[in-house]
Amino acid sequence: MDSPPNSPPNSNENANVDSNQCRYLPNFLPTVKLKHLKLGYHHLMPVLLNVCLIPLIVALFVHASKMNFEYFHEVYSHLQYNLVIVLLLFLFLVSGSTVFLITGPRPVYLVDYACYLPPSHLKVKFCEFMELSRLTGEFNESSLEFQGKILERSGLGEETYCAESMKLVPPRRSLAAAREEAKQVLFGTLDKLFANTNIDLKDIGILVIHCTVFNPTPSLSSMIVNKYKLRGNIRSFSLGGMGCSAGVIAVDLAKDLLRIHSNTYAVVVTTENMTQNWYYGNKKSMLLTNCLFRLGCSALLVSNKSSDKKRAKYKLVHTVRTHCGADDKAFKCVHQEQDDDGITGVSLSKDLMAIAGGALKTNITTLGPLVLPLSEQLHFFIALVRRKWLNSKIAPYIPDFKLAFDHFCIHAGGRAVIDELEKNLKLTPEHVEPSRMTLHRFGNISSSSIWYELAYIEAKMRVMKGHRIWQIAFGSGFKCNSVVWQALCNVKPSPKGPWEDSIDRYPVTIAS
Repeated sequence: MDSPPNSPPNSNENANVDSNQCRYLPNFLPTVKLKHLKLGYHHLMPVLLNVCLIPLIVALFVHASKMNFEYFHEVYSHLQYNLVIVLLLFLFLVSGSTVFLITGPRPVYLVDYACYLPPSHLKVKFCEFMELSRLTGEFNESSLEFQGKILERSGLGEETYCAESMKLVPPRRSLAAAREEAKQVLFGTLDKLFANTNIDLKDIGILVIHCTVFNPTPSLSSMIVNKYKLRGNIRSFSLGGMGCSAGVIAVDLAKDLLRIHSNTYAVVVTTENMTQNWYYGNKKSMLLTNCLFRLGCSALLVSNKSSDKKRAKYKLVHTVRTHCGADDKAFKCVHQEQDDDGITGVSLSKDLMAIAGGALKTNITTLGPLVLPLSEQLHFFIALVRRKWLNSKIAPYIPDFKLAFDHFCIHAGGRAVIDELEKNLKLTPEHVEPSRMTLHRFGNISSSSIWYELAYIEAKMRVMKGHRIWQIAFGSGFKCNSVVWQALCNVKPSPKGPWEDSIDRYPVTIAS
């Protein structure tokens, strides 16, 4: 529940929200530091070593192909009298090959994924949202006016969805209602995923689920194990409190587990739950989440089985995680707390956008050496060195990430952050279209939004074999995380996708 939102309108009671500071992401690229670049090259070195070995092996084969029979006969005659050398060489080759196969990373494939499409009766128009807020009797006129202005500027459309308990008057805020919401979105998404992939559920060895603000006992992962009767030795994890970037964190955890445990499936689920976490107070900085967050869920089937390569949609290429929690301002910029009246909500600091810019700078500088073409890396590195040691007034060189990626899935946390990333990374309107349309159609659906965006790209039939997709998201703490996928085929949308009934109407024009 914590990506950079839109700025609130001016108000006499801005309550820790400064519109000038909160609206814009700072121009972070001119301040990139060498220490951030080192992180990327640290990730790159193991890959580079393998790449350097390939030409050496090719050269050896080419050289061997030019040798005649007499040469090999002479070598054989020499070695038959040096049995110890032959045995040592054989043991070296066998042990070296064994170590390489054991320690080398296993490929990780995304077989398929599913996104939850709520029933139509859960759609909430702006006027209905405002009427429901008014009928609670919890908000004063200033807060109602504030929420109305936020909705107008949010980038959300009139077809987003809210939890069923929120449409009741008064709202049903019980633990039972929250569990019902969780079951509705989790089971609805997983039923669709399992139907589309047709796997034996007993083959699932790993389960990772994330929900920031709803973590009941038994856990959400236990709820899934119980529903689908998953096997007793499944490695299950319930992540909580990690914000909108936790979808990438969950994928990264599943990747690490799959590289340890062979021949298995991992299911990754990301969602959010608002039933008990709607804010019913009048502090402006805590009302933003009410206006932006909506109902959604995604579920992924990830595999390390070589047999799944033929039917998988994508191969996992990179995950890069950045955590700025050591800094006090970053740690507190998205904070669940109680207001002066003891009402719990999530407060967004006026420093949020500046902190997001710093986290993003570190993340993309680390990612750059892994994905950018060599020419872009050289231009960037030379410009960075010249600025640092020769002339600080030299204009910075901005790497062109469009040369590294074909598609961009920027977390649809709010209109402002999409605008600013488009400007800072010099993206085209088509590159940010999936994010804008996801925000318009579904609202901020937390950590699952990057999957609704990828589903949008697939529904538009834009993903071709070999294309690279960059998913990037922000989260409380403060975190910025990226994951890179490569398409293994010309990807078609999966049956019953979230855009199936509306893709023909998109893109739409969003009023400024």
